[in-house]
Amino acid sequence: MTVKRGLLIGRMQPIHKGHVQVILKTLEEVDEVIIGVGSAQESHTVTNPFTAGERVLMIEQALADEGVDSSRYYIIPMEDIYTNAIWVSYVKMMTPPFSIVFSGNPLVQRLFYEEDFEVKAPPLFNRTLLSGTEVRKRMINGGNWQELVPKKTIELINEIDGINRIRHLAKKELSER
Repeated sequence: MTVKRGLLIGRMQPIHKGHVQVILKTLEEVDEVIIGVGSAQESHTVTNPFTAGERVLMIEQALADEGVDSSRYYIIPMEDIYTNAIWVSYVKMMTPPFSIVFSGNPLVQRLFYEEDFEVKAPPLFNRTLLSGTEVRKRMINGGNWQELVPKKTIELINEIDGINRIRHLAKKELSER
């Protein structure tokens, strides 16, 4: 039996309930999903406050809380490369084989389509509310970010003092304007 494996790439800064729903929906269509943690080299900025390792842990914990069998997914940190013509080859080199790509990003869709992959846009779940940008904005401004993320993500962010990290970083970026 051939395993049907899909690829889903996202920065997940941090993982939120929309990401979890997309992963669960993807797992309805494939046997296994490769979760590429994008911009893995980035951390400690307002846009990318968490390390790749912290994000991997957030994803693992969120999926465990949903009862997802860990044999059904791979989490692979992926650094950005800025040469679109070779990006698909880079992703293929970093991952197990896959046949379907799930992405809402038009560039990612185009690059994989041109390499003859099946490409599907995953459904977005309440995108205006469930976005990393909204979560980070609420963290900085003292809003209720906790309602947007899995319970274990709240615990990890508290454990690493993530709120103070992003607020401190936001002060730095505001002072540079």
